[in-house]
Amino acid sequence: MKTEYKIIVDLIEEKTRVLDVGCDDGTLMESLKKDKNVDARGIEISKDKVQTCVSKGLTVIEGNAELDLKQFPNDSFDYVVLGQTLQAFVNPEIVIKELLRVGKKAIITIPNFGHWKVRLNLLIKGTMPITESLPNDWYNTPNIHMCTIKDFVKFSKIINFKIFKSLALTNKNISNINNANLFYKNLFAELGIFLIEK
Repeated sequence: MKTEYKIIVDLIEEKTRVLDVGCDDGTLMESLKKDKNVDARGIEISKDKVQTCVSKGLTVIEGNAELDLKQFPNDSFDYVVLGQTLQAFVNPEIVIKELLRVGKKAIITIPNFGHWKVRLNLLIKGTMPITESLPNDWYNTPNIHMCTIKDFVKFSKIINFKIFKSLALTNKNISNINNANLFYKNLFAELGIFLIEK
C-alpha cells in the first residue's frame, strides 16, 4: 500500500463514515474497511475503475466530483478524502466547500509543485517536470492548477477553512508542517497531506 494511503488510514477514526472522492481502484477504501471498520463509499469518474471497485464488493458510484457532490446531503460523512486530484479541478474553491459541506472533516493530498526537483527541472531544462508524483507531460496532464504546499496554506486563509493537521511526505518519511518550517517543507516535500475542517 502507498505511504500516502497509510497516512490517510491513520488520520481516520474507527467506525466512521467515509467518502473517497476519486477512489480509483478502491485500494484505500479496502484498507479503511479492513483496518478501521469504516462505512466507506466512493465516487469515481472512470467507468472501468468503478467496475473494478464494485467487483471487490465496494459501494462506488460513477460521477464527477466537481458536479456530483451536490447529490449528497450536508454532513453525510465524518470524513471525505480527496487524493491528489484537487489540482485537476476547474474550480478548487467550490470543490473544497463541497467536501466540507458533505463531510465534517476532509483529508486532501496534493502533489507539491514547489518541490526542489520541480523547481530545478524548470530552471535548468526550462520544461515542465516529470516526477513520481507528477508523472505526465505538460500536454497530457490532468493538472490545471499548479499548487504548492505554501499555496494551499495561503488558500485556507483566503477561503476560510481550518487546517487541523498538516503533514509532509518526503521519501516515505512523514513530518509535521507548521509556520516555522513551511518554507523547508514547501521546498523538500513531494506531497502535502491536510486534514481540514469548516
